[in-house]
Amino acid sequence: MKNRSQRIINVARLRAHYLLMHRIRALEEVAARAFEDKLVHGFLYPSIGQEALTVGVIAHLTKRDLVLSTHRGHGQALAKGASSTAMFHELLGREGGICGGKGGPPHIADFGVGLLGSNGVISANIVIGAGAAHAVKLKKEDRIVVCYFGDGATNRGPFLEGLNWAAVFKLPLLFVCEDNGYAATTKTRTMTAGPGFLDRASALGVPAVEVDGNDVVAVEATAAELIRKVRAGEGPLFLHAKTFRVTGHTSSDPGAYRPKGEVEAAKAHDPIARLRELLIGAGVAVDVLDADKASAYAEMDAAYRSAREAAFPAARMAFVDVQDVGSPLVEAF
Repeated sequence: MKNRSQRIINVARLRAHYLLMHRIRALEEVAARAFEDKLVHGFLYPSIGQEALTVGVIAHLTKRDLVLSTHRGHGQALAKGASSTAMFHELLGREGGICGGKGGPPHIADFGVGLLGSNGVISANIVIGAGAAHAVKLKKEDRIVVCYFGDGATNRGPFLEGLNWAAVFKLPLLFVCEDNGYAATTKTRTMTAGPGFLDRASALGVPAVEVDGNDVVAVEATAAELIRKVRAGEGPLFLHAKTFRVTGHTSSDPGAYRPKGEVEAAKAHDPIARLRELLIGAGVAVDVLDADKASAYAEMDAAYRSAREAAFPAARMAFVDVQDVGSPLVEAF
């Protein structure tokens, strides 16, 4: 007879989440190794510890749905269906990269899977998301837009502009705030006036819900209802998810500004470890879960090897695909 956990949860679905969360973490850990090997040009912005929030929301999206992300967008790209090999080629600036090796870590985009792009400018993707959702509405397309941003972005102007525009025009848009407590190296709470993000969203006419962003089951259930409403024309809506990134702001940031013991305490709520415990309780064998983890790291190791062996793009490609018409060498406008 199945135990209580097996009757309550969809074990097969959660195992798929478990594998994807490990794939995201493996990508970022192997990418950090590439950075240490001095093969990444620029900075890496890890999201290690935030995997549940990515997987639980994107699980409800179709390939046609659109996603915008932040400079910590590796997880969203992978969850939306981007190739891990093409992502590593992009991180190393090689041929075969998603953006031809010219975008680099904070600017990964893959229109083929509905990823409109990560963005290195804090909060800029919020107004881009509103624009994308407005286009979807004007064209009467059967899809929605999900826009991820960090808690630091809520203190910048585009947050007000994007939420206001989306609310005025009732756009098919889900705003997802990845609240990891830090705006780069500063505690967001120390720079945020008033009661917080939910009240700001509500004041702009965007209904807001809070969830434990490290609990993939809770995220998935909450996101399911919000996305259902957005598809039904009840958007925009706002999901505030509390989470934590266990690394520094960048791959070279030791995080010395953090209080002693904060990271260790946060690791006790690691989303992958929590899901692993749930699956073991539901009867999934430990060696099966270990095999899923090993598979994820093997995939990313292979992707990294492929990128290391690939050529750099030819110099003539520098001005290709950087504007919608022609080359800026020929015409700038």
